[in-house]
Amino acid sequence: MTLRVLFIGEGSSDNGLVPHVESLAVRKGLRVSVTVPDFGLLPLPTGHSVPEKLFAARRLGGDYDLAVVQRDADRGPAQDRRDEIRAAVSTEWPGLRHVAVVPVRMLEAWLLLDEACLRHVAENPRGRVSLDLPRGVAVEKTADPKQLLKDSLARASEYKGRRLAQFQNRFSQHRLRLLELLDPEGPVACLPSWQAFVNDLDTAFNALGGH
Repeated sequence: MTLRVLFIGEGSSDNGLVPHVESLAVRKGLRVSVTVPDFGLLPLPTGHSVPEKLFAARRLGGDYDLAVVQRDADRGPAQDRRDEIRAAVSTEWPGLRHVAVVPVRMLEAWLLLDEACLRHVAENPRGRVSLDLPRGVAVEKTADPKQLLKDSLARASEYKGRRLAQFQNRFSQHRLRLLELLDPEGPVACLPSWQAFVNDLDTAFNALGGH
């Protein structure tokens, strides 16, 4: 049996979470097929809210055993986002089991803890320039993790001038790559928001036929 999973993120660079969903399923002895909807196939633009994306995903068709919905906490409590996602699923897709993925404050915070990986994606793995990255749970108190990640990648690259500008224009690609390379048992494992994602997905997989 293959479980059908629907993944909805805030943007295309969040799709780097999909391999982590798949690897967690493998650990449970499960096979999964993860669908990331292409909302561009719809004749009308899709809104950015969770209810609008769920509504659009239903219009695209497909039956799913589980929805994994990612939404950053931003400056509010993580529980508010969880409640928002639960209400959206209840309204737009009643009966569909779901897992809410809520990074604190932004998903970029998860990508700031592995310095070696960041230097690798910055195309300068042997660089020695100081990055002064936050450590442990302190990263979830960073005011603007996205900007800090942009700045840290630029600093780690040690590029200058036009080459730096070209590098910075690829931030979405770098973010996606960092997420794909994220070690689930590395520094990110200390963060409550990551632990909640793993535990909630584990619980859902158990209910759907895991061990």
